[in-house]
Amino acid sequence: MKGMKWLCLLIVLICSCFFTHINASADLIKRKEVEPTGQVVWEVPTSKKVIALTFDDGPDPKYTPQVLELLKQYGGHATFFEIGYRMEQYPEIVKQVVQAGHELGNHSMTHQYANKTGVKYMSLDIIKADQIIQKYQPDRLKLFRPPGGYIDTALLQETKQLGYKVVLWSYHQETKDYTLPGAQVIADHIIRNARNGDIVLLHDGGGDRSQTILALKSILPALKQKGFQFVTVSELLHIQ
Repeated sequence: MKGMKWLCLLIVLICSCFFTHINASADLIKRKEVEPTGQVVWEVPTSKKVIALTFDDGPDPKYTPQVLELLKQYGGHATFFEIGYRMEQYPEIVKQVVQAGHELGNHSMTHQYANKTGVKYMSLDIIKADQIIQKYQPDRLKLFRPPGGYIDTALLQETKQLGYKVVLWSYHQETKDYTLPGAQVIADHIIRNARNGDIVLLHDGGGDRSQTILALKSILPALKQKGFQFVTVSELLHIQ
């Protein structure tokens, strides 16, 4: 009987965790429902050989300049979804990004996940980061990438009111470079799966990004040889 009691308790706990997860996830946006509205972008269907490389969690004084140098070497532009407090820490790096012709995107002020903070906190976080971005790159298309890719219907509506377009990434191009799978693994994945209009997620900040840098040294020449041009997300959105 005692064993049966513990078994029943375990079943109750598992069910509780399962339904809690379902309830917590219930309001997360579904791509098939949101994509037709144009409020969230994963990639852009096009016949042109263009691809948008994006870099999250910077700026970083060690890795961001290396990314900039590689992009310059291969004549490419990219979008950097930067964190507000890091922009405050490294203003010179932000200037380098903008002066090199790249684009700044909003990755929030403190990099908190929306499913943990709520829409009010995230709204203020977006506004604070926006105030910093406007100092360097005013009057541009406003692009927001939610930390962790977490966005629900309430936050989606809030970002729309703030004048932002939400930019995620092509699911077939999620390399998870932040897990340090190896430079060759990152490079092979992106090169093998490259399609016209892709938005590729990479990271130039938030930890050891040496593998990402090494991967770029293979990715950029390989994709250029395939005929791809490297564009910003804004440029990608305006391609006919």
